[in-house]
Amino acid sequence: MTKDCGKLYICPTPIGNLEDITLRVLRILKEVDLIAAEDTRHTIKLLNHYDIQKPLTSYHEHNRESKGKVLLEKLMAGENIALVSDAGMPGISDPGSDLVKLCVENHIDIEVLPGAAAFVTALVASGLPTDKFSFEGFLDRDKKKRKKRLEEIKGEDRTLIFYEAPHRICTTLQDIVKVLGNRQAVLARELTKKHEEFLRGSLEELEAHFEQREPKGEMVLMISGAAPEDRLQEISSWESLSIEAHLTQYMDSGMDKKEAIKAVAKERGIPKREVYECSIHLE
Repeated sequence: MTKDCGKLYICPTPIGNLEDITLRVLRILKEVDLIAAEDTRHTIKLLNHYDIQKPLTSYHEHNRESKGKVLLEKLMAGENIALVSDAGMPGISDPGSDLVKLCVENHIDIEVLPGAAAFVTALVASGLPTDKFSFEGFLDRDKKKRKKRLEEIKGEDRTLIFYEAPHRICTTLQDIVKVLGNRQAVLARELTKKHEEFLRGSLEELEAHFEQREPKGEMVLMISGAAPEDRLQEISSWESLSIEAHLTQYMDSGMDKKEAIKAVAKERGIPKREVYECSIHLE
């Protein structure tokens, strides 16, 4: 830490139930010079609940570059700052990670306080394997990029964890079924709140559920990893394909032609030029 600089405190906040906050987080929020919040209107409710009166400033996806510089200047001037998100651990699927990186690059001391994280809470209660898992956060909103990422992880044997918003969950489930198949899954919604719910079944059953009921609340979707036989099939499936068909398979999944050529050449162990020659007539 640079001499006379302040410290950035990463302070996790409740994901629903206001009682789920540590005594240490409450103490730090009362002691710092400034609290940087994802949504000040949301955070002020928490602060009022615990009678914490500290200056608030916004730090979110749309101002993270400009506000990050402002916060860095304050830290270098000796101020201590607490970073909070709307819920859970800052830096997990939110721009807090950018501020942490900025502080690391400028030798500002960082202290992370333990606390709530939605995906951990959901995973432990899911009944799916917890010894190995892959946290994917939010899938890309762009359909091609979303399908491309799903293709990249379809052979993953660890439990897959995603965050999703209610207005996108049906489309997301449809895309996942198309790429990963109809696997067993658990969807957790409204965690720690009055209407907390865990839905268990196949992906298609979850999809059918939301065709009958309007999706509500922030969601954590957990999916069983690929079975050994599925992974073996994925590895060997291209062997029965021509180079053109292999390319088409990747391009249909969302890859552009250049990426598909590179992937096919790598899998087959052949020069990219050879694959490129087979791709000329493909769109």
